[in-house]
Amino acid sequence: MGYVKIQYETLKTFSNVVFEKMGFNKNDAGIITDVLLTSDMYGIESHGVQRMVLYYKTIKNGRIHMDAKWEIVHETPLSAVIDNHFGVGQLVGNFAMNMAIDKAKKSGIGIVSVRNSNHYGIAGYYAKMACKEGLIGFSTTNSEAIMVPTYGRMAMLGSNPIAVAVPAEPYDFLFDAATTVVTRGKVEVYNKKGEPLPDGWTLGADGLPATNAPDILKNINEKRGGGILPLGGATEQFGGHKGYGWGMVAEIFSSILSMGLTSNHTHIGSTSGTCHCFAAIDPSLFGNPEEIKEHFSNFLKELRESPKAQGQTRIYTHGEKEVEAYNRILKEGIPVNQNTLKEMKLICDEYGIDMEKYLGKLEF
Repeated sequence: MGYVKIQYETLKTFSNVVFEKMGFNKNDAGIITDVLLTSDMYGIESHGVQRMVLYYKTIKNGRIHMDAKWEIVHETPLSAVIDNHFGVGQLVGNFAMNMAIDKAKKSGIGIVSVRNSNHYGIAGYYAKMACKEGLIGFSTTNSEAIMVPTYGRMAMLGSNPIAVAVPAEPYDFLFDAATTVVTRGKVEVYNKKGEPLPDGWTLGADGLPATNAPDILKNINEKRGGGILPLGGATEQFGGHKGYGWGMVAEIFSSILSMGLTSNHTHIGSTSGTCHCFAAIDPSLFGNPEEIKEHFSNFLKELRESPKAQGQTRIYTHGEKEVEAYNRILKEGIPVNQNTLKEMKLICDEYGIDMEKYLGKLEF
């Protein structure tokens, strides 16, 4: 299937309307929309509006509790643990990172771990929240078990992304990556396209390499075995144990510190239980923040200007591609898969929304 490009403001208005119809107030719908569209604007389709159907389904199956109110169950001047009581991930994520930011501004460091939540979008969104305040931002989350540990054949960990954002010029450093070779969302995108997965991404239920996206997704959903490989692949030869280890780091900061559900116990029946972590660090703990920023910016510049490999013309530093994608997509429009549009149409029909009124007449 092909793609249709939709302007940012158009898709923003439409998304806000849909989430309000789902039962969220205007402010909360705006937060959820902002997280999703930021992903699309960064060029990360897997966590953008194509996830709208995920929230629709998890509200319907009871994994998202629409009446949930988060609760601070433990707190110190530097830290906190929040029980989200199975509410929406983006909303508690916004609250928790702001809490971490406030603690960092007062005490130098703030770290907040969250349990009993749901999908929260891209980890980098929250790390960037702290970065915009002149702080070093960190965020991680566990998820439904999709990662097969090194030498295993059953998914036991989530995609467990880790994101770090640090102030710099001419644009901030932003690293946001899953600890699996790819996220489940990428597999979903290939499924929508009807294309086989690249070699080296996934294992079938028998623990052997597999490339059929529908089978992989079914195996994950039904806990039949197999899943997505850790960053580095199936063996230690190319560092698969390192991706597995970083996945464990994400698990420790999200589910272990919060006393929440580990990835292999989330998303069972009507329970989601995703866990997150948010941290902010004030660079002034180490000296003059502006001098640190300048020092780091100089190093990033040296990286970009260092000798290129044969046939290559450019070295990127983390966050550069996101800035360029944002500026390009803002002009050209957000590419939306036609199968995603079909999912949106079903949601609109459910809630009595005139999709054409907001998005115009589209072919899909």
